Amino acid sequence: MGGKNKQRTKGNLRPSNSGRAAELLAKEQGTVPGFIGFGTFHSDLGYVPAIQGAEEIDSLVDSDFRMVLRKLSKKDVTTKLKAMQEFGTMCTERDTEIVKGVLPYWPRIFCKISLDHDRRVREATQQAFEKLILKVKKHLAPYLKSLMGYWLMAQCDTYTPAASAAKDAFEAAFPPSKQPEAIAFCKDEITSVLQDHLIKETPDTLSDPQTIPEEEREAKFYRVVTCSLLALKKLLCLLPDNELDSLEEKFKSLLSQNKFWKYGKHSIPQIRSAYFELVSALCQRTPQLMKDEASKVSPSVLLSIDDSDPIVCPALWEAVLYTLTTIEDCWLHVNAKKSVFPKLSAMVREGGRGLAAVIYPYLLPFISKLPQSITDPKLDFFKNFLTSLVAGLSTERTKTSFSECSAVISAFFECLRFIMQQNLGEEEIEEMLVNDQLIPFIDAVLKNPRLQDEQLFNHLAETLSSWEAKVDLDKDDKTAYNLEKVLLNFWGRLSEICVEKINEPETDVKSVLGVSNLLQVLQKPKSLLKLNKKNVGKVRFADEMPESNKENEKYVSSEGENSEGSELMAEPSLTHSCSDLISPLRKKPLEDLVCKLAEMSVNYVNEQKSEQHLRFLSTLLNSFSSSQVFKVLLGDEKQSIVKAKPLEIAKLAQKNPAIQFLYQKVIGWLNEDQRKDASFLVDILYSALCCCDSHMERKAVLDDLIEACSSSDKHALVTPWLKGDILGEKLVTLADHLCNKDLESTVSSESYFSERWSLLSLVLSQHVKNDYLIGEVYVERIIVKLHETLSKAKKLSEAENNDSSVSFICDVAYNYFSSAKGCLLMPSSEDLLLTLFQLCAESKEKTHLPDFLISKLKNTWLSGVNLLVHQTGDTYKQSTFLRLSALWLKNQVQSSSLDITSLQVLLSAVDDLLNALLESEDTYLLGVYIGSVMPDNSEWEKMRQSLPMQWLHRPLLEGRLSLNYECFKTDFKEQDTKKLPSHLCTSALLSKMILVALKKEIVLENNELEKIIAELLYSLQWYEELDNPPIFLTGFCEMLQKMNITYDNLCGLGNTSGLLQLLFNRSRENGTLWSLIIAKLILSRSVSSDEVKRHYRRKEGFFPLTEGNMHTIQSLCPFLSKEDKKEFIAQCIPALLAWTKEDVCSINGGFGHLAIFNSCLQTKSIDDGELLHGILKILITWKKDHEDIFLFSCNLSEVSPEILGVNIEIIRFLSLFLKYCSSPLAESEWDFIMCSMLAWLETTNENQTLYSVPLVQLFACVSCDLTCELSAFFDSTTLDTTGSLPVNLISEWKEFFSPGIHSLLLPLLVTVTGEGRDTSETSFQNAMLKPMCETLTYIPKDQLLSQKLPARLVAGQKTNLPEYLQTLLNTLAPLLLYRARPVQIAVYHMLYKLMPELPQYDQDNLKSYGDEEEEPALSPPAALMSLLNTQEDLLENVLGCIPVGQIVTIKPLSEDFCYVLGYLLTWKLILTFFKAAASQLRALYSMYIRKTKSLNKLLYHLFRLMPENPTFAETAVELSNKDPKTFFTEELQLGIRDTSTLPYHIPHLACSVYHMTLKDLPAMVRLWWNSSEKRVFNIVDRFTSKYVSSVLSFQEISSVQTSTQLFNGMTVKARATTREVMATYTIEDIVIELIIQLPSNYPLGSITVESGKRVGVAVQQWRNWMLQLSTYLTHQNGSIMEGLALWKNNVDKRFEGVEDCMICFSVIHGFNYSLPKKACRTCKKKFHSACLYKWFTSSNKSTCPLCRETFF
Repeated sequence: MGGKNKQRTKGNLRPSNSGRAAELLAKEQGTVPGFIGFGTFHSDLGYVPAIQGAEEIDSLVDSDFRMVLRKLSKKDVTTKLKAMQEFGTMCTERDTEIVKGVLPYWPRIFCKISLDHDRRVREATQQAFEKLILKVKKHLAPYLKSLMGYWLMAQCDTYTPAASAAKDAFEAAFPPSKQPEAIAFCKDEITSVLQDHLIKETPDTLSDPQTIPEEEREAKFYRVVTCSLLALKKLLCLLPDNELDSLEEKFKSLLSQNKFWKYGKHSIPQIRSAYFELVSALCQRTPQLMKDEASKVSPSVLLSIDDSDPIVCPALWEAVLYTLTTIEDCWLHVNAKKSVFPKLSAMVREGGRGLAAVIYPYLLPFISKLPQSITDPKLDFFKNFLTSLVAGLSTERTKTSFSECSAVISAFFECLRFIMQQNLGEEEIEEMLVNDQLIPFIDAVLKNPRLQDEQLFNHLAETLSSWEAKVDLDKDDKTAYNLEKVLLNFWGRLSEICVEKINEPETDVKSVLGVSNLLQVLQKPKSLLKLNKKNVGKVRFADEMPESNKENEKYVSSEGENSEGSELMAEPSLTHSCSDLISPLRKKPLEDLVCKLAEMSVNYVNEQKSEQHLRFLSTLLNSFSSSQVFKVLLGDEKQSIVKAKPLEIAKLAQKNPAIQFLYQKVIGWLNEDQRKDASFLVDILYSALCCCDSHMERKAVLDDLIEACSSSDKHALVTPWLKGDILGEKLVTLADHLCNKDLESTVSSESYFSERWSLLSLVLSQHVKNDYLIGEVYVERIIVKLHETLSKAKKLSEAENNDSSVSFICDVAYNYFSSAKGCLLMPSSEDLLLTLFQLCAESKEKTHLPDFLISKLKNTWLSGVNLLVHQTGDTYKQSTFLRLSALWLKNQVQSSSLDITSLQVLLSAVDDLLNALLESEDTYLLGVYIGSVMPDNSEWEKMRQSLPMQWLHRPLLEGRLSLNYECFKTDFKEQDTKKLPSHLCTSALLSKMILVALKKEIVLENNELEKIIAELLYSLQWYEELDNPPIFLTGFCEMLQKMNITYDNLCGLGNTSGLLQLLFNRSRENGTLWSLIIAKLILSRSVSSDEVKRHYRRKEGFFPLTEGNMHTIQSLCPFLSKEDKKEFIAQCIPALLAWTKEDVCSINGGFGHLAIFNSCLQTKSIDDGELLHGILKILITWKKDHEDIFLFSCNLSEVSPEILGVNIEIIRFLSLFLKYCSSPLAESEWDFIMCSMLAWLETTNENQTLYSVPLVQLFACVSCDLTCELSAFFDSTTLDTTGSLPVNLISEWKEFFSPGIHSLLLPLLVTVTGEGRDTSETSFQNAMLKPMCETLTYIPKDQLLSQKLPARLVAGQKTNLPEYLQTLLNTLAPLLLYRARPVQIAVYHMLYKLMPELPQYDQDNLKSYGDEEEEPALSPPAALMSLLNTQEDLLENVLGCIPVGQIVTIKPLSEDFCYVLGYLLTWKLILTFFKAAASQLRALYSMYIRKTKSLNKLLYHLFRLMPENPTFAETAVELSNKDPKTFFTEELQLGIRDTSTLPYHIPHLACSVYHMTLKDLPAMVRLWWNSSEKRVFNIVDRFTSKYVSSVLSFQEISSVQTSTQLFNGMTVKARATTREVMATYTIEDIVIELIIQLPSNYPLGSITVESGKRVGVAVQQWRNWMLQLSTYLTHQNGSIMEGLALWKNNVDKRFEGVEDCMICFSVIHGFNYSLPKKACRTCKKKFHSACLYKWFTSSNKSTCPLCRETFF
């Protein structure tokens, strides 16, 4: 091929030399041998598929499969894994024919990769293989032989998921019936593969030693050997019998290899395990072969008998048994006594070394297969063997494991029974088994509580049962005789050890327990023993009947040791019914033993009061409750009974020893005082009752025993004791102990406390003849203790309360209240009830009580209240609970300490309480209770005054109320922001209470209903007037709605005829909120105007003015008729004329009357021009007489609120005058208004520091309002309206007043916004921003440019703007981020006026952006772009996580709203700037925007903000034949004052920006659209086609039709209906006609350019020009006319002789509009600089595109 670095020729498919060599080899030999690993053998080609030459692979295999197969040969694990998964997917998805093409190459890959070191790859390989099989099915057959060996190995993989996947694939290929056949078909190949792996392979031949670490090589080798051994086993198991002979020779050769036998001693346990499994299979399937190899098999298996690896053991022991069974002479090849038995003994003595559960089940079969010759002498052998077995029980590992212990015990009894069966009649062995093994074993067990397991005793019982069954079956047989002798010996010895254990004064508790457990099990019949067993593998001795199978004890019963005093009890009836099933051989000795032990125990009890023996006796009698035993217990005592007993009982006692024992002994024991726990004596009582013959007898005995308790006479005898001091004090102490128990330190069980709580409950709730069981003083003391504990519950945490006594106290109190029907409650009980109520009425945050306890507490106090209300007499006066709870509720709501949750809980508890009180027979009770919670007038006034005064902000700003004094004292910031004001809580509580009362038609006294509703309305009106109510207040109002606490509900339920009169009286007295409440009621139509009219019929009654009267009139103004208003005005006018300086500022003077006049004027109801002019003249008179009242250019810090108030009303009047007065003004009047306005504005500007004072803020607002009204007036003047104005007024405005206003307001805006305070638009502190910003929107451009702001320049900011303009931009642009909408909109309007001025400065410096750059770009104004970067980050946080196309609704005036508004306004400015720039500049700007990807982000955001249906919300009904108005057809009016359209602000603005973007940057939008994902692509296409394209197409066609642009030599026409533009270009004899067609989704779709006439132009040139025009229209951001102009310029240059650039084939560059200037020195051709730069960078060369010489 040549040099190494020489580039390969494109399209050269010929392989390199190595590839050709492989091809040549294939042609000569027919195959290319495939190598698995690095070892090569003659058998390779037998099972490794041959691969043809590379070219043939390419032609046969699908290209995708070819790529995947290549990846599978890579070394990287991840590559292989992904490739294999991809291969599986392709097998599923591709056609069968394509997949079949892979089959010739699959075996080689499969054989190699199925042995891969990475288990995930192996698993994926088998999964992919299954998919391949399911696709190709029978077409796999020709390749089976080469696959099957590795496939079998894969099924034996040590990684289970991989093996499972291989088995699934095998089952997918062959059903179970066909599997042996498939294996037989490939048996030779399988055997060869597996033999090679076992005999020939090494770690270094399986893996490359040079690249793979040793550890990995060895791991792979060991895994392959393990799999091969297991695969051989699988082969043997699956092969049919008739096929085995043909493999005999191969197996012989394998077994002849020493390497094979060494695997039995291999260091890797998995290999040993697999080896022994294979040996077992060989013994099963080829016994003759194994017999021939007996000399190797026997030592290999039997000498490994002590292998203690858990992996190896199961397989090893199976192999041991198969070896013993298959090879009869196996013991000839090993020394049993020196080699095998010592190992076995050591292993058994050590308890199986932790593997008893695995090994011990094999011991019985093992000893059963031992020939007699090697066990001689038998006695010693079996003795040693069993001793070793028992010794294994004492190892630590066996003791701690239940399953290990169970396996040892099971094996011991199995082997013992087997040895006994085999050696019956040999006395020595019989005695050894019983005396030396079984009895010592039982003795050891009785001493060791860990081994005292019912399962062990079950084994013993079952062993005895089997011997007894044999004796019963063969009564006359010698065997029966021998077994009977064994059993007699056993019972004698067992009796000895049991008596020895019991016959001690201080007997060991564990031994006693053991004996009782043993005897219980032994008395069970065999059928009951099997109830506790699981159905596991069984061992049955040869001479047993099948139904009496002996279970192989691999599993044991789950019952553990029985704890003291709770021994296992059999049901008496069950014991009796089954006793006959016990063999007589056992019944007699067992009963004798029981009687002996019982007698011994009762003697100890009588003589030494031994409680231990009494417990033992209780357990014995529980299991052996027979007359015989009771007779023994009575002994020689006379059968006498107390004479006082009824005759029936006496007879029964004489007849039944059990009853006699009960009365003589048990009753005496029960009466002994010092006994702590008498439960076992009750058990003895039950045992005695079991011996009764009938239920009647039992009843008679029990009735007799409890007769003392049921007699009322006898109760009278114990009353002094019950009511006495000792019991009372004990119970009080008990209550104290229980209430103060420290759970952490207590040792007593929960049941201990539960019993004692039950006792307390009993004492308090049980009554005899309506009296307590104990002394009343002690009842009270106990209740006091309970009360004290409950009171402490608040101080505990929730976790502590979970475990505290509260739950028990609730139960006790509940029982107490529920049972005390006839008893009057004592004072302490009412205190307890109050505390219970308080705990339920306070929130969880305070009480720290869990929910279940709160529920309990509620039930408890409700039961107490229920008891209260059903008492006779004056409940309220008698009950301290009702009085104290009312007082507590009153304090709670007036303390201002409640949050919403606490109030909700309180209201819920009060609701429950009132509903309980409603059940009282005393109908006045509820009314009295509500009256006691109701505050008096002074308390209400105090709460009203404590409400924060921010509510006044809005009424003052909107002119609904007027004030001339400072009253802003309380503020939210001074309070806890989560706590509700007390007035709200109180009104809510009382409203809830009367709601409950009204529903039950309870009549309230003293007009309480009207008062409460009035206060509720006051609370709600206060909330409604707040600017930005905190969330917790909003939550409060929502809570009232949910609870139905509303004005309508309350009025609907009760008589509120006096409410309006009450409200009017309060309004006339106090004004403020009371006046607004009346207005609100009228507005919400809750009250009609006629109803209100009755209260203001006498107008004179409102005069002289007070604050209350003034506010009442102001609030009523919007609802008064014209006549009424005129009457009020008539009252005001005379009063305005004759005031002294002092009276002008007072409420009953100029201020008050002017305020009323303004309120009337505000409702547009005064159309009397003369009247308005008259008022104006009065104001001018005031100025002449009292000029110092007018706050012109002065400091407000020392000005009184009265003067501020009157100035505010004067300014407000002037604003309203300008708005509503239609008659012309005189020059002097204009002078007064304009000069005053500017002077007030100067005052506003000078007092910025006082804006926090509400009246100063209000003064600033109305000053700016007046300025705004004047600006709007002069802005709207036209030639028609100027005629009625004074001559010089307009010029004065423009030259003096307007500059004066803006020179004050613009610096003021910068100052105010720079303070960084609360910037919420609705905040009162920012109230003046609205009028000030609206005024600034009227600033003319020339005044804006002439503003002298402090210099603000940014270091490193690239700009061509002059310093003053850059300062203006740097100052204003950041304010688009300001969190107040008025500021953002004002700044937008100001900058909007500047934008068209800015591009000219870049135009002047255009030459500095030369042709040298690759793609020259120029940034729009840096101030805007840096702002945009910040905004993009903010928008990403707000909208980034929302999918494109999902519409986001931005909450108006939220923080996000300001971010989005600022962002969209910034883009509107950038697009306005872009539109004002020339074509060449636009190209540079668009390149910059493309590089920053800002437009892409904008478009994504727009499709989250634009509504799905952008229809314009219009009130007027549209005509049906008109197109509906949309946000794209209607211009957006960005107003500051009008907030009614705020919800549509962002959607409309987003649509406006999208419209501008499509119009001014169509190419960039088109580029973004084409590169977006399919979902976004479709969303954008649908939306644009539906709503925008028609608008834009119409505008584009219209602009062509109305264009004034004239082309020399080219005419342009447009057809609106077909969306076509026709351009005809003519030069000399050449005529070119082009038709431009706009697509339906314009401008997203491509504009098509079609040819019309073509005269005098070559075809190739014509195509170039068509392509150029199409390119210009598609890729340039401009209109069709601009595209045509660019194209004409290009064609003109061509005719002028300028040659095309040979890279872009255009004269004028499409983006930077330059001509080809850079010439090649060799071929002299000229190119565009930008085209050359792109050519060099993309080709990585610096040669000329034409002549290929180096370009200098």
